[in-house]
Amino acid sequence: MRRKLVAGIATATLLLGRSGIASAAGVEQNTRAADAVFADLQKPGSPGCAMAVFRDGKIVYAKGYGLANLEEHVAIKPSSVFDIGSTSKQFTAASILLLERQGRLSVSDDVRKYIPELPDYGKKITILHLLNHTSGLRDYLTLMELAGTNTDSVTTDEDALGIINRQKALNFDPGSEWLYSNTGFFLLSIIVKRVSGQSLREFAAANIFSPLRMNHTEYRDDHTSLVENRALAYEPAEHGRGFRLDVSYFEQTGDGAVHTSVEDLQKWDENFYSGTVGGTAFLSEMQKPGKLNNGKALNYAKGLFMEDYRGLPAVRHGGSWGGYRAELLRFPRQHFSVACLCNVGNANPEDRAERVAEVFLGSLMKPKPAGKRETETEPKHKPEIAPAEEQLKAYAGEYFSEELAAVYRLEMKDGKLRLTVQAGPGHFVRLTSDAKDYLRPTAPDELELAESGVTIHFKRNAGGDPAGFTLDAGRTKGVVFDRVWPGKL
Repeated sequence: MRRKLVAGIATATLLLGRSGIASAAGVEQNTRAADAVFADLQKPGSPGCAMAVFRDGKIVYAKGYGLANLEEHVAIKPSSVFDIGSTSKQFTAASILLLERQGRLSVSDDVRKYIPELPDYGKKITILHLLNHTSGLRDYLTLMELAGTNTDSVTTDEDALGIINRQKALNFDPGSEWLYSNTGFFLLSIIVKRVSGQSLREFAAANIFSPLRMNHTEYRDDHTSLVENRALAYEPAEHGRGFRLDVSYFEQTGDGAVHTSVEDLQKWDENFYSGTVGGTAFLSEMQKPGKLNNGKALNYAKGLFMEDYRGLPAVRHGGSWGGYRAELLRFPRQHFSVACLCNVGNANPEDRAERVAEVFLGSLMKPKPAGKRETETEPKHKPEIAPAEEQLKAYAGEYFSEELAAVYRLEMKDGKLRLTVQAGPGHFVRLTSDAKDYLRPTAPDELELAESGVTIHFKRNAGGDPAGFTLDAGRTKGVVFDRVWPGKL
């Protein structure tokens, strides 16, 4: 124990010497400050996080906080393996760029060259659009949620392709806007498979993970597969009564599904300096910000957000899936990174990684801006209006969406208009987890389901009756529902 502590202080001295702090006392003060960022996760019986600090190609501080398995009381370690959710997207982007370097595709190719069953929207959607979130394709995870898919269910590539291919419109013209869409990166996994003849799991293992000796990293595309040293994922239970399991059985990859440890992420992080995989041109392309059709530069570059953090250029991406949360935050000019992987849904690793970075690089940073960041603000909802009850009753009925293959039922209960989605013959369930949530009238023929960010815009027939609606839900816009008149279902 003592030997490990001394070694940790020695490597931290290498880290902090570049920012003017060379004493052992200063090193210990900073590592204690980093530990304090995770103090709330060190209570008995709590899940938590693994954290590691990388500098100049080495792990200079790493530690686990909390439990990887609550039932077995297994502690989190730097070697613990987590699902990193959307932090996986950079590995998918890297796989596509490696295929391009092999001459097997071009990012300017039309996506339908490889996925011809994708609807023809009359606009060319390129692989680059998918990489930059500028395709306009509706988010398939949102579509599945709107269709009533239970997140505890097993879903496959075929399920995802099925709902994507039923969509009759885009959110916007390709390249005209930026909107985060998991659909694009899922489709990239299909392209990798059809071009290489290998699943994304196999291709990434052979071309990225094995060359970098990331021996505990994989795309998990089989919900029955075992993962050594895996931390299970949790959510706080209702009314503060401990925790409940929150793991996923989805088998799609590309937009997520990489399982890895903070120790393995250091090897990937260092590749952005060494170019062991891909070389310097590959690294430059990975980090080249996208552009819109009008020339406006984005802060997104192929699975990576490029930003300024308190005056320092930073490259980062977070992830969220089930109860897993992840953040990989890199400061390239300082050759410094923080990885934070967590197994509880309220862990907020983005904030924790920033606070750890501030402990070690704070003297190089500008003062924190006043006020909340945009990402921390609460979503704004239109004020509710109060139409006559008869007006609300006119909306009641059943509506079918061919795009979702789903029936929605709107019905009056206790003077409020409630929404449920058909989960089986004659069986309807709530779209949200809040039993008290209801459709709030916010404008004439406009209703909002606040918890899930769903907005409904009604259309009327020649007789003035509500005949259907379009539905907007964050990353998915304009889904069409037609009213099912009695006797016509």
